[in-house]
Amino acid sequence: MRRFLDGLYGAAGLLAGLCTIGVLVSVLAAIIARQLSMNIPGTDAYAGYFMAAAGFLALASTFKHGEHIRVTLLLNSLKPAAGRKLDIFALAVGCLLASAFAFFSIKLTYDSWQFNDISTSNDATPLWIPQLSMAVGTVLFLVALIDELIRRSRGLAAATSQQTHE
Repeated sequence: MRRFLDGLYGAAGLLAGLCTIGVLVSVLAAIIARQLSMNIPGTDAYAGYFMAAAGFLALASTFKHGEHIRVTLLLNSLKPAAGRKLDIFALAVGCLLASAFAFFSIKLTYDSWQFNDISTSNDATPLWIPQLSMAVGTVLFLVALIDELIRRSRGLAAATSQQTHE
């Protein structure tokens, strides 16, 4: 199960990287087209879609590599047992918030699909397509939080960038 989850987080991180390249390609295409007095409809919108997808798809991988911003000053000032309890509490609250975020992301995507909602820009993209990356990213982030909550509850050390790279 550990290998599967780590592979899932890694695949989402890889997709996030590819979406970052998508931002670059979209912006470069728009710049080159303008220099050639051409217009490629939707390049600005697609750059935005790729940027949002990169951010959401990277959530789980970034979290599991210990790269999210965390205020460790308080945790480090406590005794190990109290720090572990506070960390578990924070992860539990994070799970609650992430579950709401995932639920409403899925609902937004479903509603956009159900109502045939399309982009207001000249690309007229069905909005459920770019919103799908948000729904997938938030669900994976929730899974990563639950995964870490279980790990910490079992007494295992928090995931850090050194542990995941070794």
